[in-house]
Amino acid sequence: MATHYAESGDARGTILGHPKGLFVLFFAEMWERFSYYGMRALLIFYLTKHWLFSDGEAGVIYGAYTALVYITPVLGGYLADRYLGQRKAVAYGAVLLTFGHFLMGFEGAGGQDAASLNVFWLALAFIIVGSGFLKANISVIVGQLYPRTDTRRDPAYTIFYMGINLGAFLGSLLCGYLGEVYGWSYGFGAAGFGMLLGLVVFVIFKPLLMGRGEAPKPLSRGFEWTLYGVGLIAVLACWWLVQNQAVVGTLLGIFGAVLVLGVVLYSVIKLPGHDRDRILAALFLIFVSIVFWALFEQAGNSLSLFTDRDVDRHIFGWEVPASMFQSLNAAYIFLLAPLFAGLWTLLGKRGFEPSAPLKFGLGVVQVGLGFLVLVWGAQAVGMESAVPVVFIFLIYLLHTTGELCLSPVGLSAMNRLAPAHMASLIMGTWFFASATGNFAAGLISQAAGGEGLEGAEAGKELVLGVYSTVGWYAVGIGVVVMVLSPAVRWLMHLDTLRDNDALSGGDEAGLEALEAGVHPELKPN
Repeated sequence: MATHYAESGDARGTILGHPKGLFVLFFAEMWERFSYYGMRALLIFYLTKHWLFSDGEAGVIYGAYTALVYITPVLGGYLADRYLGQRKAVAYGAVLLTFGHFLMGFEGAGGQDAASLNVFWLALAFIIVGSGFLKANISVIVGQLYPRTDTRRDPAYTIFYMGINLGAFLGSLLCGYLGEVYGWSYGFGAAGFGMLLGLVVFVIFKPLLMGRGEAPKPLSRGFEWTLYGVGLIAVLACWWLVQNQAVVGTLLGIFGAVLVLGVVLYSVIKLPGHDRDRILAALFLIFVSIVFWALFEQAGNSLSLFTDRDVDRHIFGWEVPASMFQSLNAAYIFLLAPLFAGLWTLLGKRGFEPSAPLKFGLGVVQVGLGFLVLVWGAQAVGMESAVPVVFIFLIYLLHTTGELCLSPVGLSAMNRLAPAHMASLIMGTWFFASATGNFAAGLISQAAGGEGLEGAEAGKELVLGVYSTVGWYAVGIGVVVMVLSPAVRWLMHLDTLRDNDALSGGDEAGLEALEAGVHPELKPN
């Protein structure tokens, strides 16, 4: 894996103080997220209204699909680290995603038609594996543009995260509107076109990446195509798995245990003390994120169905399609991310920036409060009345502020805490936690589905009861994480964190600064 980093004085220049390659990744990821979230906005409705699955069945299918999307980065990250390099892995993933999104446009006659359903499962499988090759690796390339102790890293990931959410915002609005108003194929077709644009941007502007993410050693053409064949085999495996959701849950448990045990054993046996402690701190953050994503991912699942059925969606006389409300999260992030980045920078200069573990605790508390606010709002107007749409705006606002305390911070922490040779593996493990959270989200949605209940009011009461329970649990877990945060911050050993170039003697001035303890990144955070 490439271990050289961009310098601020690179001949290619910078934009807003950052390497131009960051903005290539920004736009490529923006279009990839346009396609993914555009399709996601429609998926739960597609399952219930077109394929006629029950709420519980649709919730579990949705959870298994999104879980697989986050499992496959472990495979994609491993192949990139060992053989392909991150750049080729991202390009291959984009090709698979483009094909999968366009295949979603084939909707058939609906119902439970077996032939049409098989095409649908295959489309999901291509998207799952394509995401596996792209998701972890494009984030790693962002990290490769900067030294590990560069103060621009957190702002860079926040900028990158804004690209993600600009794409998610536009995709949810446009694809959701086209799909619900004009037909499913229009919405999914727009998502496919967005993914194609992302692939084009990434390929055309490859030189601005300055050689980051290339293969660790030259590959023969035959072996490279063999690796791509492994990806196609994974597509077939995911085609079967997405139809057998219980197997996905079992594999999550087994694979997760093996992955975490392997990372812990390797860290204890092979890594020096501080690197080992950093991996343990990363694993703590990873486990906390599972709780967050299990609740947060109700947005595309049970919360969307609740919005469709139990919320007064009229705004200025127009009944807004329920899928379009999924754009709120991305809109809030796009507006609030610069404020959060500025806040962390301002607090950091004064020595008061919360640590990454403390931010995680705050994030979990806020996602729980979001559900509690929705429950309180519904109870205030009564079970027989539609919930005012303002409470949907509020739940997404609290979930978004929680996400800004956790997700971009987590991306940066994984890349910072992992040794260079484990970067993609640890990033893949981070996404595996998202997979576990997404599958748990499907189970929560299944519980909220209430199979066999009679009457809309009974279903509404069940959903709100589930939301109240998970909301209070999240608040309690978040408080515990905040209490434990000083111990976890100690495990991160930020005072001894060094750049790879410095350790190899490539940056004597940087090494001296680190040894003197004066590097600005080493202030307590």
